[in-house]
Amino acid sequence: MKKIFFSLSLFLCMLMTVQAQSFVLATYNIRCETQDDYTNGNGWTQRRDYVAQVIRFHGFDIFGTQEVRYNQLQDLMERLPGYDYIGVGRDDGKTGGEFAAIFYRTDMFEVLDHGDFWLSTVTDKPNVGWDAALPRVCTWGKFRVKSTGFTFIYYNLHMDHIGVVARTESAKLILNKVKDNPEKLPAILSGDFNINQYNESFKLIDESGIMSDAYRIADYKYQNNGTYNAFNPASPTPDERIDHIFLSNDFHVYKYGVLTDVYYSETTDADGNKIRVARTPSDHFPVMLVMSVK
Repeated sequence: MKKIFFSLSLFLCMLMTVQAQSFVLATYNIRCETQDDYTNGNGWTQRRDYVAQVIRFHGFDIFGTQEVRYNQLQDLMERLPGYDYIGVGRDDGKTGGEFAAIFYRTDMFEVLDHGDFWLSTVTDKPNVGWDAALPRVCTWGKFRVKSTGFTFIYYNLHMDHIGVVARTESAKLILNKVKDNPEKLPAILSGDFNINQYNESFKLIDESGIMSDAYRIADYKYQNNGTYNAFNPASPTPDERIDHIFLSNDFHVYKYGVLTDVYYSETTDADGNKIRVARTPSDHFPVMLVMSVK
């Protein structure tokens, strides 16, 4: 009887430890604010509440964002109580241009250190790298799980949409950052990579032996659409993922999902009739993981 009680107690302790170190991680390109989007009914102020609702309903504990500008950050902070973020604008290293901000629950995580570097041969100031069309920044944070003390490093980025060389070299740069980390911390990498899972730059990371595609290693996958949707609920590339999460071999992924939540707005058709139209909160679907520390 004592042996049974001891075994049960040990199992419960192990279960509680795993649960305490489990969290929901995501990556979400929320789409920058543009005037054209307002014309089409997809303006930022028309959809910002829904972006926040997706995040809160699915319970993101920590997540990377892309294309978010400073005013959008402030809007999200108003709608996401209990969260904070790290990151800088890619244009000036302050508030100018798009951020690759990392949001996190302040009751769950402590930021021990953080910084930013540019995807370029010159990493410490805003500039355009290789054949990229735009400056691209990567934000990183060293996080500690408050309940357990588990510490990890999280990188979040938005690779260039034009530069083929830039994407390849950016992948190599990130891998070197992870490999050369003096503390050899468990590592997470998320972002909009602007490449699908068949691309050679994707394979550079996934086949590196340093990090693995979370989709590939997940126990359960919910993915019936691509991650880019162009504000169309039916993704034009249902099997292609360009938003990715990579993990070092320190994590277990229970669930991987591409979240295809929609909302509805009222508009008028060609005949003047009022109709309800399904809309997506962004032109990308977020990718979400339920994961734990091994």
